[in-house]
Formats: sequence, C-alpha cells, structure tokens
Amino acid sequence: MSWRKHISPPHPPGRRRGAGPSARRRMVVVVGLLGLAATGLMARAFDLQVVRKQFYQRQGDARFLREMPIPVSRGTIFDRNGEPLAVSTPVMSIWANPSEVLDNDERIPQLAQALGVNADELKSRLAQRSDREFVYLRRQMAPEAAQAILDLGIPGINGQREFKRFYPSGEVTAHVLGFTNIDDRGQEGLELAYDDWLSGKPGAKRVIRDRMGHVVEDVEQVRAPKPGQNLTLSIDRRIQFLAYSELKSTLEKFQADSGSIVVLDVKTGEVLAMVNLPTYNPNAINGSKPSQRRNRAMTDVLEPGSTVKPILMAAALSSGKFTPTSPIIDTTGGHWFFQGHDIHDTHNYGLLTPTGVITKSSNVGAAHIAMQLDTGLMYDTYRAFGLGNSTDSGFPGEASGHLRIGRDWRPLEKAILGYGYGLNVTVLQLANAYATIADGGVMHSPTFIKGNDNSAKQIISPEVAHELIRMMETVTGPGSTAPQARIANYSVAGKTGTAHKANAGGYDKSSYTAAFAGIVPASNPRLVGVVVVDNPQKGSYYGGMVSAPVFAKVMDGALRLLDVPPDNIGRWYVGGPLQGAGGLVGSQPPVDAPIDDAPVDEDTP
Repeated sequence: MSWRKHISPPHPPGRRRGAGPSARRRMVVVVGLLGLAATGLMARAFDLQVVRKQFYQRQGDARFLREMPIPVSRGTIFDRNGEPLAVSTPVMSIWANPSEVLDNDERIPQLAQALGVNADELKSRLAQRSDREFVYLRRQMAPEAAQAILDLGIPGINGQREFKRFYPSGEVTAHVLGFTNIDDRGQEGLELAYDDWLSGKPGAKRVIRDRMGHVVEDVEQVRAPKPGQNLTLSIDRRIQFLAYSELKSTLEKFQADSGSIVVLDVKTGEVLAMVNLPTYNPNAINGSKPSQRRNRAMTDVLEPGSTVKPILMAAALSSGKFTPTSPIIDTTGGHWFFQGHDIHDTHNYGLLTPTGVITKSSNVGAAHIAMQLDTGLMYDTYRAFGLGNSTDSGFPGEASGHLRIGRDWRPLEKAILGYGYGLNVTVLQLANAYATIADGGVMHSPTFIKGNDNSAKQIISPEVAHELIRMMETVTGPGSTAPQARIANYSVAGKTGTAHKANAGGYDKSSYTAAFAGIVPASNPRLVGVVVVDNPQKGSYYGGMVSAPVFAKVMDGALRLLDVPPDNIGRWYVGGPLQGAGGLVGSQPPVDAPIDDAPVDEDTP
C-alpha cells in the first residue's frame, strides 16, 4: 500500500466550487434578457419612426407648426376717370393667447395702458377666455401703434396684419359704394354686389412658432394669395360732388326731409351720379343710423305725379289717336267730376292741345287722354317703360315699384294713373324711363360699371320719342311749369311733378314730393337727370320751384365737365314745329319772348 495520499487537481482559474452548469444558464438568461430588451427598443424605434411616424409628426407639429393666413388687399374702386373711391390700407390687429398672458399677469397693467383699457377688465376678459388660444384685443390699429405694443415683449401677445377700407369721398359716394365690415367683407351697396370680385382669396403658409408664439421659421406656402380685382365704376366723381352740393343746399333752403338725384348717360345707361340725403360717413359707420344708410334712389318708392305724363303721352301718340297738336282737349273750368271724384288743375286752362297738357301739366287733360286710350295699350306702355319692374341694375335691395295689372284697373283708377297716382316707382326707374325717350325709344339697363355691356331694346318708335322731346321742351318755355330748369346755351326738355304724399288715411294735403325729370341737350340728348325732394316745408313745395333749379345747376356743370357742345347759343328756347302748340289753343309766343310768371303744377289724387 502506497504511503502517498491522494491529492485532488487544482480548480481552473475563475471557477469556483459548485459553479457548474447553473452559472452558464444564468449567463444565457442575462444575455437573452439583454437581447429581448434590445429587440424591444428596436421594435419601439421602428414603431415610432416608421409605423406611427405620421401621428407623432402631427403631434409635434400641433405644438410648434401653425398654418397662418396670408392677408390680401381688397381691390380698389375707381370712378370712370380713374379717381379712387374706395381703397384698402394696411393695419395691424393685436391678439393674445389668454393662458400665456395670465401666466405673466404682472404685465397686464402695462398691456392695458398700451391698449387704453382698464387693467381689471382686461384681466377678467382674458380669464373668461382662458380655454382659448386666440382672442382679439384690438382690431385694425395703425401699424406703428400696434408695433409699439408688440415691442413691449409681453408673453402671449401677437400681431396680425390686415387691411381696412377707406373712402376718400366719404359721405358723398356712401350710398353707391356701401361699406365693408371689420373683416373687410362687403355689407351694402356695390361693395356687397361685387364682394367676390373685390375681396380676392387669402393665401396660407405653414410656420414654426416657439413656445412664446413667435414665428421662428417659414416652412412652406400652402396656398398662394390672390389679391382682389379692381373695379371701375360709371360714376363721375366731379358730377357726384356737384349733385351732392346742390341737393344739400336745396334741402337746407326748403327744410326738406330728404332728397335724391340720379344722372344717367343716355347712350349707355351708365349712372354718372347718384346722391341721397341724409347720408352717412362710411369711414365711421358706427355713428350712423339705418335710415341714413338707405339708398333712397334705389330702395324707396314714390308716386311720380305729373312726371309720368310723358309716358302717358307715349301711349297716346303710339295709339294713332293723338298727335302733338290734336285733338283739342277741353279742360274748361279746371275741374272734371268723374265718378264722384274731383279731378282738378290749379288754373282754368280751357282748350289745350296734347302738347298743352304737358306744358301746363293739366291733370284734367291727362285724365281725359287716359280714358280715351285702350287699357291694354296704356298698361303695356307703362310696363314697357319699366314701371313696376326692377331695372336689373344689379344693385342690392333695389325695389321694383308697383303697377297693378291693367285688366284690374277701374275707370277712376285708370284716370288718375294718367297723372301719376296709383303706382309707385323708384327715382332710378323714372330716370331710366326718361333716358329711353331721350335715346330714341331705346331702353338700356342702368349700370354702375363703366363700359358694361348691357341690354338694349326698342320700346317706342324713334318718331314718337322725338315728338315727346319736342313736347317736353315747352315745359321750360314761357307760361310753363319749369322756366327755372333752363340752362344757358342748351335746350332742355323735361317735366315737373308735385304730388301729395300718401299716409295711413289717404293723402296728406300738407305734405308733398317735388320732382323734376329732364333731358339735355334736347336737340341731341346726352344726359338725363331726375331730382326728387321729399316734403319741403319752407317756401315753395312745387317741383318747378324746388327741384328744377337743382336740375339746371347740376346739369349745367355736368355738360361743361363732359365737354358737351352747346346747341342753343343765345336762345333760351328752341321752338320749332311745336312752337305755339305748347300752351293754350291759339297761343303763339315768339321764340325769344320774355319769361312769364309760370303757373305751378300741383297733382292731386
């Protein structure tokens, strides 16, 4: 037996007793867990960067990327000569993110002072809207004033560039142009009618903002801005100012409630001037009343009175039963008791020619003529001249007036329709009817746009239209109703109207509408003007005394501004074939006869 003891071999380096296969398993587990973690991280990374990239991109963009509007300037409105009537000027609006401002409420007093408001009220307003991200604090400030507020560096306060409408002519063109609201959208007048044309299309861009709301980078343009298009009107600013000045002076002189003037170009139907009083300042709309903003020449209706007699005479001449000089109409006594109604004149004119009925503005004569006409012809003529129909001018809120269907006319109604009661017209309708006579019986649709292609149709024959003009020339002659409508060196054709105003109980015997409608030059018509003065209360109330002088002054200036050559130099009255047929039968005043004290017309319903 060997004396040596058994000696076990030494352990390998790094290996302890009992660390056999179980240690290796733990190592595998650890490595596996690390591998799983790595795989999870890669899967998560893949999910974030590939699978749900768009979602998280949108979430990030929602916090820093914003789409901002690119404001566009509204188109400029010009008069026919290129003078600006409505322009857009750049302004700045101040807005806030209420929560950010409230987080720095120690700056609110400073902000309130800059805005000119009470600090407590401003803080309360922001607190009430703290759930919003956008609240306007002040709209349409001057850019330099707004920039001074932004320079304060108050967190949550930002600026937005906008445009504000400005009207250089102010109240003179207010009713034609209308106005825009604070968002620069048309609200009335041509601003409303052509809003899409003028307003354009705002653009849009994406920007990156920091946490304070400041733009730090423009990312891309989403939509290109499309500026509004310009608009050139038929209005002549010079004639518009002249009409405004003369109408204002007349309303003050006669202490009238309101008034309107319309001037049309005979050959095109273009509206050269349209003025209403009272008016308003479209640059300070908040200080006006709805009644001041109404375009009375388009929206209000009136009974035209004797100004409708030339249209009655158009039916009479077209019927073949009447000529300018025959048959003779008996108005003796100045009264005609018809179906229990007293139709009367202001004077006893005796025997009159049809032209004399126009010259003297005889209600009795007009009623007799109406009763001799076929009802269908009379109704169709009135309707053809646009009475009871819209003029299709395109102006918002235009009234169509009223004319009952002819088959429903009672005899008395037909008689009084002959001198302008029982129907309603607008001032523009009346002007368009006279422009139809002036253009040889051709009716144009009135337009406010220069060079606009509008419809035209023959209403009456050129021969009848010419005869009507010659008949209406006598209205400014001796012994007529409107010698004050004469214009030096120009022939004038026209008609007066002095009508009682209707009220709830019938007609007010102390309230009148004074009107004059005229054509110049009568020998080669170029312009038509209608003047209506509502309820003159001081001095005269007759159309020939109140409205005719306004017509003469406005048209005198307009003819010279438009370089229309004189057609009657040194003579106040053309005369011609109808001379001597314009008044009483047998009356033949010389061409250069002195002016008589003209009898006035007063229409009575």
